Amino acid sequence: MRINEITNWAYGITVVLTVLSGGAFIMSSRSAAQERAAIEERQAFDELADALELGAEMRSDAARSYVMTGEQRHLQAFRGDESEEHRLEKEADAIRSRGAAELEIAALADIERDADALDKLEEDAVALPGGSRTDASGVLFGAEHERLETALAESVNQFRQLVSVRTASAVRDAQARSDQWSLVAKIMLGVTAALFLGVLYFILRRRVAMPLMRMSGIVTRLARQDYAVEVPHDARRDEIGDMHQAIHVFRDNALERDRLDAERRAEQHTKDLILQMMHRLQACLTQPELAEVVSLFAPQIFPKLAGRFFVLNDSRTLLTPVGAWLDPQQPNVSFSSSACWGVRRGRPHLSNHHQDDVPCPHLDGALSTCLCVPLTAQGDAIGLLCFEEGGDTRSAVEGSRLYLELIAENIGLAVANLQLRDRLMNLAVRDALTGLLNRRCLDEALARAERDDSGKPLSCLMMDIDLFKRFNDEFGHDAGDKVMQYVAQIMLDVVKETGNCYRFGGEEFTVLLPGCGGPDAFEVAERLREKIATAPLSHGGRILGMVSVSIGVAEAGSSQAVANLLTRADSALLGAKASGRNRSMLAGSTGRTEQNAHPSA
Repeated sequence: MRINEITNWAYGITVVLTVLSGGAFIMSSRSAAQERAAIEERQAFDELADALELGAEMRSDAARSYVMTGEQRHLQAFRGDESEEHRLEKEADAIRSRGAAELEIAALADIERDADALDKLEEDAVALPGGSRTDASGVLFGAEHERLETALAESVNQFRQLVSVRTASAVRDAQARSDQWSLVAKIMLGVTAALFLGVLYFILRRRVAMPLMRMSGIVTRLARQDYAVEVPHDARRDEIGDMHQAIHVFRDNALERDRLDAERRAEQHTKDLILQMMHRLQACLTQPELAEVVSLFAPQIFPKLAGRFFVLNDSRTLLTPVGAWLDPQQPNVSFSSSACWGVRRGRPHLSNHHQDDVPCPHLDGALSTCLCVPLTAQGDAIGLLCFEEGGDTRSAVEGSRLYLELIAENIGLAVANLQLRDRLMNLAVRDALTGLLNRRCLDEALARAERDDSGKPLSCLMMDIDLFKRFNDEFGHDAGDKVMQYVAQIMLDVVKETGNCYRFGGEEFTVLLPGCGGPDAFEVAERLREKIATAPLSHGGRILGMVSVSIGVAEAGSSQAVANLLTRADSALLGAKASGRNRSMLAGSTGRTEQNAHPSA
C-alpha cells in the first residue's frame, strides 16, 4: 500500500474519532453546566432563607428599640424592613415558579406564615398607645414572640435541609454524567492519539523519516559532488521507493556528467599546456633551450609517459639525445637514424612486447610500450620523440596519440626554425672561411660598447698575419686559406668565453675583451702569438713553415675612448710591425704605443 493511501485512511479515522471526542466533550460540558445550575439554585435558596430570617430578626430588633426608647428612627427602620420583607416575598414567589420541590414550597410557605405571624405581633405591639410601653415590651419580649421566632428559625432550617438534599442529588447526578462523558471523550482522544502516534511511528518514522534521513545524507554528499556514495536499493513500491530510484538515476547521470566534465577539463588542461609549450617553443633561441622546454612540459601533458628527445645531425645519419623526462628505460645514447622505424617510415611507430608490430632496434629489447614519433619539417626528418609507458597496457599511448603527433609536429617546426635561424645567423654574422664573426658584428659590438656607461674596461686586439702574401705566392691561395683557418681556430681556443673573435678583413683579425684591462689583454695577446708560432703548417705535402702574427693592444676605460679604440689598436699593430713583426704592443691611453717587451723569436 502506498503512503498516500495509508495517510488518507489514517486521516479519515482521525477525523471520525475527533468528531466523536468533540461530541463527548460537548455532553460533558452540558452536564457540568447542569451541575453549576444546581449549585447556583441551592445558593439562591440559601440566600433567600438567610434573608428572610435576618429580615425578621432586624424588624424585631427595630420594634423592640422603638418600644423601649420611643425614637422615631427605630420606627422608620421597622417600616423600612417591612418593605424589604415584601421584596423577599416576591423573590420567594419567583423561586417557586422555577420548579422547586413540593416539600420545599411547603417549607417556604411555613416560613412566610411564621414571618407574617411574627410581623403581625410586632405591628400590634408598635401600634399600642404611648402610655402602654410596658404592655408593648411585654408583647415583644413575651413567650408568644419567642415561640414565633423559634418556629421561624425551625422553618428556615427545614427549608435549607430540603434544598440541600435536592440540590446535592442533582449535583451528584450532573457530576456523574459529566464524568461519564469526559471519560468517553478522553478514551476517544486516547484512541486518536494512539492512532496518531502509530501513524507517526509506523508511517512517518519507519516508512518516511528513517528512509529520508538516509537519503538526506546521500543527497547531501551528492550535492557536494561526492558521487562515490552508495545508494541502497529499495524494492518498496511507494513514494520512497520512487525517490530511491530517482536518486539512483541522478547519481548515475551525475557520475557520467562528472566523468565527461573531468575528461573535458583534462582535455582543456592538456590543450592549455600544449599552447603554453608552443608559445615557449617559439621564443627559444637555442636548441638546449628548446630541449629544456620539451623536457619540462612533456611530463605535465603526458604524466604517464616517459620519453626522450632526439635531434638528427646535419648529415641526417645520427640521432643524438638532447632531452629526457620521467626516467625512461631506453638507453641515453646516440643511434643511427635507420635504427628507428618511425624515422624510416616518416610516421609514428608503436613497439611493445606483445609483438603487434616490428620493434625498433634502438629500443634494445625494452619491455615497455614505446611510441616513436618522428619530427619532420617540409617532409624532412629532423628529430625524434620516443614515448614509453610502463606496465602491460598501451592505453595511455594510444589514448594520447593525437596529442603526441600534434606536439611532435610543433616541436619539429620549432627545431627546423631554430636550425634555419642558426644557419641564417651564421651566414649573416660569420665569416664563411674562418667561422669567426664578421666586420658587421664588430661594428655593432663597438657601437654597443660606446653606449654602455657601466664604466667597465674594454680591450681590443688587432692582429695581422706576418708576410701572409708569401703563403699565397709560394703555395697558392688554398694554402693561404688554411693559414687563416689555423689562426682563427687558435684564436677561438685561446679567447674562449672571455671575448669575441672577428675577421677584420684580409689577413687581419680583431679580438674584443669586455671587462679586461690593458695588461691582461696584453697577456692574452702574448698567448695567442706564442701558440700560433708553436708548430709549422703543411699543405698538399709541402711544409708551409711557421706562422707569426703581430698584435696591437688598446684599452678603453670610458665611452669617449671606445670611439677611437680600434684606431689606437691598429696604430699599436703598425708599431709592432714596424718594430720587426711577431710581437705584441700595448697602446697608451693617449694613443701612443708603449715599447713592447717581446721581440720576435
